[in-house]
Amino acid sequence: MSAYTMLDAAQIQSFLDEYALPPLGSFSPIRGGIENSNYFVQLVDGRELVLTLFEELPAAEAGVLGPLLSHLETCGVPVATPLQNGAGLYLGLLAGKPAQLAPRLPGRHPETPDAAQCRAMGTTLAHLHVALQDYPLERANAHGAAWWRGLAQHWQPQLPPDERTLLTRILARHADICAQYPDLPTGLIHGDLFRDNTLFVDDTVTAVLDFSEVCHDQLLLDIAITINDFCRQWPSATPDAARRAAFLEGYETARPLLACEREALPVFLAVAAMRFWLSRLDIGARNRRENRGGEHVLEKDPSEMRLLAQKLLEA
Repeated sequence: MSAYTMLDAAQIQSFLDEYALPPLGSFSPIRGGIENSNYFVQLVDGRELVLTLFEELPAAEAGVLGPLLSHLETCGVPVATPLQNGAGLYLGLLAGKPAQLAPRLPGRHPETPDAAQCRAMGTTLAHLHVALQDYPLERANAHGAAWWRGLAQHWQPQLPPDERTLLTRILARHADICAQYPDLPTGLIHGDLFRDNTLFVDDTVTAVLDFSEVCHDQLLLDIAITINDFCRQWPSATPDAARRAAFLEGYETARPLLACEREALPVFLAVAAMRFWLSRLDIGARNRRENRGGEHVLEKDPSEMRLLAQKLLEA
């Protein structure tokens, strides 16, 4: 979560009026994440909300999230379902951009998840996958294999030789494993389940946040993305086998992995790290090009994911 679009109290109050809520008490921009603008909003009655402006998604795309989150909440997955405004809509318009209000759920982002938290995250992700297995939404992955191959082609000439080689090796391994196992299970995935998109109270997951990347893809990609951020020897970029085992143990309590998924997982871990290495390179270049920065904008380090990808490929 970040704040690219800066709002004032009058704009936020006008948006709150569409929900027949008590008046605005205070608000503050949230620094973190890299796509949307987000604010903590407190009402005069003490209620706390999160206001999100979708910077990339058009209204038609952002509009699918409210019903999807409502479905997940009904299935027992801990999510922050957006409020409905006076017109019964989950989504409104603020500063010319699609916007929503959601309750601020309890908990904190886990900075250095332990094995118990990794196990809980695995269980929650499996419940999410099961809950969405038959959900009627067709949405291709805008940041899937075709996208990262295109980014790799763009960035390779600009990278040092060792990094070009790393990219080439990962892409080749991915092509080989997908050819070997063409029927890896697919479904709707979160697509961006990092620690800062979750909240915990002790070892309990209290919220899965930010479904902007929800899409159809291989479930293993979602598993790999989440493992890569949770199951490390923090603060280093070194994978942690014990945390990974706990995560998978938790996941399989709700959805056992197929043998082909177990075989393909090591490759997908490297691929998932590569995907975010490339996206961070690209977002950093865009931020510089469009002069997007400041204290309320978080830019994540691409070298973190490059080092992780290298270690995973060599494991």
